[in-house]
Amino acid sequence: MTTPATALPLENAVFSAALLARRLPWSDAPARALGLDSLTCEGAARGVLAHLRRSRGGRPVRLRTPIGSFLVPLGPADTAGILAAGAAADALAPAVRLDEAGRRYGLHPHHPLPLPAAPADALPDAALAGPLAGELRRLASDRRDDQALTWEAWRPGLLRAARGVVVGAAAAEDTLLGEMLRRAAEAAGSHAYESRAAAVHRRLAPYLADPDPDSLAAVLARSATGPAVPAARAGHGLPAGAGRPEEALAHILAVVSEAAVTTALQALALTAAGVPAAAGGPAAAVALALDRFPPVGAAVHPVRSPFAWEGLAVAAGTEVLAAPGWLRSATDPAGGTGPAPLPGGGPSPLCGSPTGCAAAAVAVRVAEAVVRFFTEDAEGARPALLAPALAPDRMPLTLAPHTLLLAFPTPGAPAAAPPARADTPASYAAPARAAADRLDRHARSLAACAADAGWNGNETGERFRMRLLEHADRCTRAASDVREAARRLAD
Repeated sequence: MTTPATALPLENAVFSAALLARRLPWSDAPARALGLDSLTCEGAARGVLAHLRRSRGGRPVRLRTPIGSFLVPLGPADTAGILAAGAAADALAPAVRLDEAGRRYGLHPHHPLPLPAAPADALPDAALAGPLAGELRRLASDRRDDQALTWEAWRPGLLRAARGVVVGAAAAEDTLLGEMLRRAAEAAGSHAYESRAAAVHRRLAPYLADPDPDSLAAVLARSATGPAVPAARAGHGLPAGAGRPEEALAHILAVVSEAAVTTALQALALTAAGVPAAAGGPAAAVALALDRFPPVGAAVHPVRSPFAWEGLAVAAGTEVLAAPGWLRSATDPAGGTGPAPLPGGGPSPLCGSPTGCAAAAVAVRVAEAVVRFFTEDAEGARPALLAPALAPDRMPLTLAPHTLLLAFPTPGAPAAAPPARADTPASYAAPARAAADRLDRHARSLAACAADAGWNGNETGERFRMRLLEHADRCTRAASDVREAARRLAD
């Protein structure tokens, strides 16, 4: 048995500096403006990993950084192999997500699904077509006068759609369920997780007790109890060792929500930008988005007991950094590492499971259905990317969904100006209008807060109320100024 090699001090230092510099939002501005991706923080981190892959013969290496010491597999096959070996030995603790700045975030714990077949096969087409189409038509009606869908409209709309598909039509408007699920995921690995997860399960229990027949909740109930769905009321009838259906349903909802909100929007942006690899249809666009911008681009898997993989001894206390989203070379637009592992054959780009996630198959189908609706099924023209600028032959290293603004033109729409190209000054008009809308919403919420009767009764409360109203007035005036700038940009 051998122990993992350790990176050289300079390699550790460069990788650490790239992670820490990511916490300074302005640090990459000059390199990005000049198109020098390899000099950005993300590019530097990927460059170090590419260098280690060449200099270490592709074998896993230990990186020491101020945010932790990690065992880093340097290729998708090694990543899948190490994690599979650790999972087989029951040596891995639940994973946490690591962002490019080295901050850790909770991941909703993976749960196996009590299904006799893959959920993508068990889920009938009606469970996707019905709930999704209704919610997506509703979302399309929220377009602005320039036919654009803002992030503020997209995210809650797709979260509603995800709840409708997974839990049922009655849950579509249950925004509290979505908030509880998010808070439970954030608390994963902490003492607060158990109580938050229990609250989510209690919220899901009524939907499972009387499931919507066109939802995945009904599929879970039928698979657990046979054709008689009402039998789900008696302990949900799961076979021994299958786990509670609330846990599986919560996990599916978390994964599907991520794919619908993030991956589908990125896939639409790649399609609108004319990226050749996304031109093969919704499935190709979603696969490319997951390959290039996996929601779980890097996950840390703590090792709680020792195990071995291909002659390499992995000690207890090691943290395995599975970073498929970081292994792509910053200087190689094609990537150099091959496609990301499929949801059922390795660590999933949508979930922190070390050996794949069956729920990801459902999530991929939902994301494809969303892309299909806006590119094929809806009565509209091809989506247009308004912001940010995205060249088909120069893919960015990251594509944050909240920065995307797409227009979905409708034939015969009255007086709607054609979408501006993403590389022209007029393209900034739409983001400016969106910023003005946000300022107006903020002004209204400040004014509503000031109107609360709780401020009455003393001088201090009245002083705070006046300050809130002053802030609201400044936001309203700023929104007016931004709209005027947007009109000038659009001319």
